[in-house]
Amino acid sequence: MLYAGFMSAAPPSAPTPQEPVEPPQLLQLGLDDEPCLRADAARNRARLLEAAAGLVAARGADAVTMEEVAAAAGVGKGTVFRRFGDRTGLLMALLDHSEKKLQAAFLSGPPPLGPGAPPAERLRAFGRAALRRTVEDLELQLAAEADPGRRFTLPPYRVRHHHVALLLRQAVPDADCDVLAHTLLAQLDPALIHHLMHQCGMPPQRLEDAWTDLVDRITGTTA
Repeated sequence: MLYAGFMSAAPPSAPTPQEPVEPPQLLQLGLDDEPCLRADAARNRARLLEAAAGLVAARGADAVTMEEVAAAAGVGKGTVFRRFGDRTGLLMALLDHSEKKLQAAFLSGPPPLGPGAPPAERLRAFGRAALRRTVEDLELQLAAEADPGRRFTLPPYRVRHHHVALLLRQAVPDADCDVLAHTLLAQLDPALIHHLMHQCGMPPQRLEDAWTDLVDRITGTTA
């Protein structure tokens, strides 16, 4: 895991001014789109994802099982397992495009989401963008939730955690920013967003306002 020592008793030290705050290698931690696949393997992967997307559109994310995707794509079930590993891997591949767009926006896009704005302002923009993305893909994100042993080690979560921790180190360098980043990211959990929107009746704007308020309180700033 990227932050194997984040549970140590002593808070991590703040970065020195010479330390890079946006390591270029972070872009390599996103979901793997397998750029080196053979042409036939790439075609098979595209056909499987198209079949899975069709099942989601027609019957919802619960219809996406390895067996049904294999049948819809006209391949054996073993082919789906070899390509994606398990159902979570398949669903994560479906979410790959929008996740990479979000990553590109907060790592290298224009401010305030991208570099160039104060850290607290970037944190506010990051949460709002992540919330909107989750609301758009909520059913699929819920279906793609990894088991507890994997959810915090998947590359997309690690990229988000690293990004939020870096911004926190700039905004509140005396805090335990590794742990605090996990605390902030918990507010973006798809299951919590589903509960707040569909069981508590909260509109997405209220969730965005709550994120901004939390960032302001943590960083001691105001929007």
